[in-house]
Amino acid sequence: MIMTNITTRNGFLLVGFSDNREMQMMYALLFLLLYLLALVGNLIIITITTVDRHLQTPMYYFLKHLSLLDFSFISVTVPQAIDNSLTDDNYVSHCQCILQVFFFTSLAWTEVAILTIMSYDRYAAICLPLHYEVIMDPRNCKWAVIAVWLSGGISGILYTAATFSITFYRAKIIHQFFCDVPQLLKLSCSSDYLGVIGVAAFMSVVALACFASIALSYVHIFSSVLRIPSAAGRSKMFSTCLPHLFVVSFFLSTGMCAYLKPTSDSPSAFDLMMSIFYTVIPPTLNPIIYSLRNEVMKGALRNLLLGRKLTGKNTFLPCC
Repeated sequence: MIMTNITTRNGFLLVGFSDNREMQMMYALLFLLLYLLALVGNLIIITITTVDRHLQTPMYYFLKHLSLLDFSFISVTVPQAIDNSLTDDNYVSHCQCILQVFFFTSLAWTEVAILTIMSYDRYAAICLPLHYEVIMDPRNCKWAVIAVWLSGGISGILYTAATFSITFYRAKIIHQFFCDVPQLLKLSCSSDYLGVIGVAAFMSVVALACFASIALSYVHIFSSVLRIPSAAGRSKMFSTCLPHLFVVSFFLSTGMCAYLKPTSDSPSAFDLMMSIFYTVIPPTLNPIIYSLRNEVMKGALRNLLLGRKLTGKNTFLPCC
């Protein structure tokens, strides 16, 4: 069946979690529940950070773009996986695979970039409070977000062009539930993939610089927080910073582990679970983490659910 599909169709076969029909339906249901949870959570954050006047600040402006990013990121892989499981057809066309690689790599890099910007925002707010409004004025916020999205698009173009410039000699079987770049490289028997390795090496250096910037920001943040005499003040600062640090650590650690680990022709269940940890879990958990640990967000959510008036004139970031 697999070999027939490969020889007669110009595309790829995704080898998902199981060939058992009942298990496929169970995975489809699980993915659907996670997808709906991620969509609802991120849409709520986008809504309340747009209309609530108390949330018109740089921190929530960047959080809104993170939610928009997570909304898009999970939509690249999960709906296709659900459809494949429900229809019992793991075939994806060549064009579908190209688009999935482009949007996945673009949005993955954009997530790294926005998390870096958010860490600098927290650093400026806590360590440079007197200069915060100058550093994070509306113009700077807008240009930072534009640069983040543009950098993601450029990285996606580079990755996609390099990946699909190779010649696929092997059977086009991808041991994943989506078109994953490391698995695509396994399909080449030549040195064509050296271009992809070059792009990956360059992006890894930039990602490492982002990680170093995030780590340095939090070193300064925690050293400043620990000098706060009030226990309540320290608690408030930690409640703002720790969720962001958790998101950064979880996303980068699982993604690096999955991409730096040598791929095998027959990935284990652990390999598939790792891919879920950096593709599905972060977009699902981010709204929960940022909402449950933030009293302002919880208050805005209560107002939204109770139908209270949220709109108001913005006093700090009117154009964002």
